[in-house]
Amino acid sequence: MQKDQLQNFNPNHLHGCHPLDLRSYFGESSFCLTVKNPKETSPPISHRLLLLKRILGDIFRSDLPAKDHFSEYLRQKYRRNCRPNTLRQTATSLNQFLSFCRDTGKQYPEQMTREDIEAFIELLQDRGLKPNSVCTRLRDVYAFIRFLIERKVLGYELLERRIKIKLPNRLPRAIDPEDLKQLLSAIDKVRDRALLLLLLRTGMRIGELLNTKVHDVDLNNHRILIYQAQKNGVGRVVYYSEDAKEALLSWLRVRNTLKENLFYGQGHRPLSYEAARCMFNKYLEKAGLLYSGYTLHCLRHTFATDLLNARIPLECLRVLLGHTSLEVTRIYARLTDKTREEEYFMAMERILKGESDADDPCDY
Repeated sequence: MQKDQLQNFNPNHLHGCHPLDLRSYFGESSFCLTVKNPKETSPPISHRLLLLKRILGDIFRSDLPAKDHFSEYLRQKYRRNCRPNTLRQTATSLNQFLSFCRDTGKQYPEQMTREDIEAFIELLQDRGLKPNSVCTRLRDVYAFIRFLIERKVLGYELLERRIKIKLPNRLPRAIDPEDLKQLLSAIDKVRDRALLLLLLRTGMRIGELLNTKVHDVDLNNHRILIYQAQKNGVGRVVYYSEDAKEALLSWLRVRNTLKENLFYGQGHRPLSYEAARCMFNKYLEKAGLLYSGYTLHCLRHTFATDLLNARIPLECLRVLLGHTSLEVTRIYARLTDKTREEEYFMAMERILKGESDADDPCDY
């Protein structure tokens, strides 16, 4: 074949295949060949970014003082990879504080004083906000003030003699063993029994369990992998008992296998916290415990209390609960100190028998 013939050579003709030039089938007549481009799909927008955009839009439409600094502060927290709940909580706290400043006639951040912070705290307390919630608002306000100081908007005086709120040091509330038996006997649905038993036997937070995927469950080793905890972002492994495994297997046999979440709601979304709370309250009412004050989080407290009563080491419990500080876990030791309980009853028995001796040495 000559070199000048190669430009018209079509190798497909040698195999009896379709020629590359489709026009050879139609002669010189015109025809329309439409090639459909694949649909370009943009990457999904994260929940954090959608939340940030919505909050920034609300700030832009408001008449809050220092709203430009407010928006930039939230963007900074977003860049630091703060979780959606942190962004939402910060926006709520600062929106309330800046609205209060606006209502008292303060139009610029430079006009803020310590008296404004004190009056804001008193307003929250007068509204009946719990001390922990007031402390959270105050912490968010001080973090924003530090941000303004770093941007040379405010002086350092506002951080001197910071306001402190004394918080109650309450004991965690576990469910009484008899009440727990009544509650578990009232459960009549497969899904609900699996959900509540997993909370009770793993010590997971309700948000962690509701976000658990099916592939996070290791049936062979009786464990669930929490890759990132909802509260502090720390991953851990939790384990569940034989009764929880039986309830879980019963649920896996009947659940919709097309759903990704272990416990699902409508569509592709996980079961909501509100739905889980209503379900729990329904069984409390059925068991005659509606006004007992128990919540879903009490199952986690019951888990920790039961393990400490079974002499599990405190450090091991800390890891299972996902606490970053041992001091937080140590609160449960105050609730379940069997040694102190035994010492008290032994001493009281001696007192009642008249065997106490005032000359006995005492430890002070």
